[in-house]
Amino acid sequence: MPEERLDSWKEIAAYLNRDVTTVQRWEKREGMPVHRHLHEKRGSVYALKAEIDEWQQRRKLLPDEQQQDLPVEEPAADQLAPSGATPTARLRIVLTSAVGILVLLTIAYAGWVHAGHARQPRIKSLAVLPLRNLSGDPTQEYVADGMTEELIECLSRIHGLHVISRTSSMHFKNSDLPLAKIAKVLGVDALVEGSIAREGRQIRVRAGLIRAGSDEYVWTGEYENEYESILEVQDKLARGIVGEIEANLTPEEGARLASAQRVDPEAHEQYLRGRYYFNQRTQDALKKSIASFRQAIARDSGYAPAYGGLAEAYAMLGFRTGLPSNEAFSQAKTAALKAIELDSDLAGPHAALAFIAETYEWDWATAEREYKRSLELNPGDADVHNWYAGYLTYVGRFDDAVSEAKQARYLDPLSLPINNALAGRLIAAGRYDEALKQAQGTLELDPNFAPAHQTMGWIDLHNGKREDAIREFQTAMASSGANDTDLELDLGFAYAVSGKRDLAQIMLEKLETLHTQGAVPPASIAILCGALGRSNEAFVWLAKAYQERDPQLTYIKAGRRFDPLRNDPRFDELVRRVGLAH
Repeated sequence: MPEERLDSWKEIAAYLNRDVTTVQRWEKREGMPVHRHLHEKRGSVYALKAEIDEWQQRRKLLPDEQQQDLPVEEPAADQLAPSGATPTARLRIVLTSAVGILVLLTIAYAGWVHAGHARQPRIKSLAVLPLRNLSGDPTQEYVADGMTEELIECLSRIHGLHVISRTSSMHFKNSDLPLAKIAKVLGVDALVEGSIAREGRQIRVRAGLIRAGSDEYVWTGEYENEYESILEVQDKLARGIVGEIEANLTPEEGARLASAQRVDPEAHEQYLRGRYYFNQRTQDALKKSIASFRQAIARDSGYAPAYGGLAEAYAMLGFRTGLPSNEAFSQAKTAALKAIELDSDLAGPHAALAFIAETYEWDWATAEREYKRSLELNPGDADVHNWYAGYLTYVGRFDDAVSEAKQARYLDPLSLPINNALAGRLIAAGRYDEALKQAQGTLELDPNFAPAHQTMGWIDLHNGKREDAIREFQTAMASSGANDTDLELDLGFAYAVSGKRDLAQIMLEKLETLHTQGAVPPASIAILCGALGRSNEAFVWLAKAYQERDPQLTYIKAGRRFDPLRNDPRFDELVRRVGLAH
């Protein structure tokens, strides 16, 4: 059954028993839900009775607002005193009456507060739930997801505001869970929910800010514009939310939110597609993201976010050996520098430069500087906190690494990779009991998450449970559903240190064959040779890894895979050459 509609300001006013001017003021100042037809003049509005009824139930009029709606003529001062009174007596009566009015107003206000209208605590944390795609076209889902991600990034840049990261928010896409339950799971004071509808070149976005404790809408906003102004719409949404939660903006944050940007619609669409593919993280998806970012740049050569996305995608692809490291990281650095040249306030390109500096260039000072700059620009980026925790692990600052990894988990509590990474940082710090608890917690989120079983395998190896470790690595391989050479390396390592040399040799031969095909980096061969006690062969492969700038040498100082080689003097020399001797 279709929802009952009120198809004009006149019908809305009649339904509320108010004049048109009043209901228009309510829509503007108090977020009364009024919709506007796409492609039609601004005056062509409609409202849904169910939404109006719900809004009326939430609305609580302040005393001064009641005075505005029901004007009362106040008596003149000389009418308050009886005729014939002296001027002094008349003044005394006027003052007494004024005091009495103030007392009555104070009592009335106290009763209003006691009735449940006391000022609510300030909102300090929130989550942006995935915007619903109301376009009627499933292929537009990437637009809704992309705008959700951009709104999260925009809000997470504000210091002092805890914003849940994209990965955790996306867990609740199309969820039927009550909002109060979602807020409790994420540990936030408020939720942002809304929808996006696109029809041709027009776009309409509606959003609301809901206080978790009372399930009450404390702010709503609806914006309709041409698609070319989508970033302006996004900024208006962010400003509305920030204004309601009374966040203390720095001058830079205020200027950023106040900037109304326009973007070439085709470039922006390709950028959103690129982010959609990048978030999938597979080699094939990363290559698709690179293609989309390049198309965005071809459309608008000055579009800084597209260069930033290109830098991140190439850096991730280089780390995952989808391309030779030198080619991928070179492309990533060029794109990151161009993005910063166009917009120095973008956080992502600085994180990409940090990742390149640590993973490929082994320039540890530059890596830390760029990570810190990225987090200055966007302190709420869980991924950058996670990557910085990795950096701190690699240089041997283990306690700092654990703290940073916990901050990443705080920002993105349902992210499987971030939860698993924290367990890895705890292993590197030698805090195995904590690592075990964290890995078990990750498996509670998803029992089939292969990297968590991989982490459990390393904990079992440390505890001398070698058969258990082998089973965990085998489970990880079965759960991954793909030929993962990283997991095959760990299984081969477990075979070798457990005395199953024949099985380890089979794994080594497989990895050597894959290396000739460009699918396995040389450090993997070195690690397995070291586990088999063939040190001379291992260092031949490590020399090759150093020459090719193998990203695996990034964790040579902290990685447990290199433990069988640590007592060899040649190992200390290699650590020094990678820049990690101190």
